Amino acid sequence: MSIRKVAFVPGEYYHIYNRGNSKQIIFRDEEDRTRFLDLLYISNSFKNFNIFDIRKFSSIFEIERGNPLVHIGAYVIMPNHFHILITESENGSISKFMQKLSTAYAMYYNQKYKRVGGLFEGKFKSRHATNDKYLKYLFSYIHLNPIKLIQPKWKEEGIRNRKEVIEYLDKYLYSSYFDYKGIERCHSSILSKDVFPEYFPTKNSFDKEIFDWINYGEQE
Repeated sequence: MSIRKVAFVPGEYYHIYNRGNSKQIIFRDEEDRTRFLDLLYISNSFKNFNIFDIRKFSSIFEIERGNPLVHIGAYVIMPNHFHILITESENGSISKFMQKLSTAYAMYYNQKYKRVGGLFEGKFKSRHATNDKYLKYLFSYIHLNPIKLIQPKWKEEGIRNRKEVIEYLDKYLYSSYFDYKGIERCHSSILSKDVFPEYFPTKNSFDKEIFDWINYGEQE
């Protein structure tokens, strides 16, 4: 087994991402995306849950999962990949969380679509957010990722119509964008916003600054 190049350090922030094998679509419909959101919550626990535990509840988010393995600050699900901004909890493990999340989703997906073999493109990838500038950029990059679905070259060419983009993001349910907009929903339980810097004290600051921060560019 290969050794991961990034050694995760408690209290540090990491950009975690992975995509489907050969860039294949791994979130085909609403059920797939909803399952992954459920797993972001229920896999984030030192406990192991089985299907019989889960069936006792009307919602995954009603389950008391105990202390989390990680703290999640932001995420987005795209058709063939995902991004998560994450930090380890006390005595937790990013690697353990990602193993539980990836295995559970791959088992669900393979069973649903009657396929075999690896779903993801190898091990999940990670980048260390070593400074405040890059961490701010990640909040922007992750939450603005869905723009690619309506304007594929928006980063290179700029946003043609900001009103159209904002309207699209306001309807895209599969990221933590809504949670930073101050909209209460069950999926808010996925996040541990208090563990991350308070970059968005108000809804208005979030709307403005995620567009400003994307201009910072990626960490070298």
